[in-house]
Amino acid sequence: MNLSEKCKAHVESCRFCWMCHHICPIGNATGQERSTPRGRALGISLVQREAIGLEEIMDNVYECALCGACVYDCTTGWDPVLFTKETRLAAALDGKTPAYIMALVEKCLTTGNAYGKTALCSTLTEAINAHAEKTDTLLYLGADARYAACTQAVKAIRVLEKAGVPFTVLLDEAPSGAQLDFLIGAANETREAMAAAAKQMDAYKTVVFYDPNDAKLFKQTAKEYGVETAASLSTYTAFLAALVKDGKLAAKKGDKTVVFQDPFQLARDLEETEEARSVISAFAELHEMHLNRGETVWAGNTLMAEYIPDVIRLVAKRRILNAKSLGENVIVTASPSEYVSLKAVAEDVEILSIEDLILA
Repeated sequence: MNLSEKCKAHVESCRFCWMCHHICPIGNATGQERSTPRGRALGISLVQREAIGLEEIMDNVYECALCGACVYDCTTGWDPVLFTKETRLAAALDGKTPAYIMALVEKCLTTGNAYGKTALCSTLTEAINAHAEKTDTLLYLGADARYAACTQAVKAIRVLEKAGVPFTVLLDEAPSGAQLDFLIGAANETREAMAAAAKQMDAYKTVVFYDPNDAKLFKQTAKEYGVETAASLSTYTAFLAALVKDGKLAAKKGDKTVVFQDPFQLARDLEETEEARSVISAFAELHEMHLNRGETVWAGNTLMAEYIPDVIRLVAKRRILNAKSLGENVIVTASPSEYVSLKAVAEDVEILSIEDLILA
């Protein structure tokens, strides 16, 4: 397996260390040492020493959510996300990617999304067609919202309609490459998808990313891959915060008391934590989760639910338990994927998106 020297250094350091053992959402859900960053580093190290084959650790490599909680917590600067992504890329180049992952990759390449869907729900199609006219602002929905959270995508459009701002939504939205980046890392296919999406975005002055995952990809990762767009890039939460501040999105505070589930892409990768809070506070009484902002705990996603659904359900249930332990029973999300994951296991708590809160 061909890994960079930098990657090898991170593997060798992390395989001896348990310091982030307690904060891995997958490790906490499964209760297995192999699911932790240290366990993953140990497996990769064994492959490097030719003690085992690469195919023997790939299931474990794909258990990682790339959420970066381990990276954020590490006081010495080691990065398990780095060696996890490099190992996924190396496996793809060596033909050692598990068949169930390759099936998702093939769907991305043929349909533009890992779910293999070729048509949007009718309500979303109608909502998009109402904003087909070219404006200066593009609302980029992303694959998860379009194909796994259709109702929430419609609500994202409705909120901007409520604010009365002109914007465009594309029926033929180019896939961002975020799903490929997760599955196979910096492969040529990933770069090509990013470049095609960037070219589409170049036609607009501003691109507003509804999904934090796509925002992180284009505001951070794409530049590392040599892909950029001339458009000004904004997260959906930052865009809404500006609309509320400017009075374009009228706010009326309701009687709900809520906690906010920080998406790690916003809180850790983009260091954006207060914009969503300013919006939520305008519509509800905001309390905090025990672990919030940069320390947020990932609550699952729809992509990993395609291949380890039971684990993702456990991850979401544990995050709900975090809220319930504080006596809170309404969780607000800013990620369509986490919304779906939490909603799927919510029993005696209410799961809302920021759009739900505003439109109510």
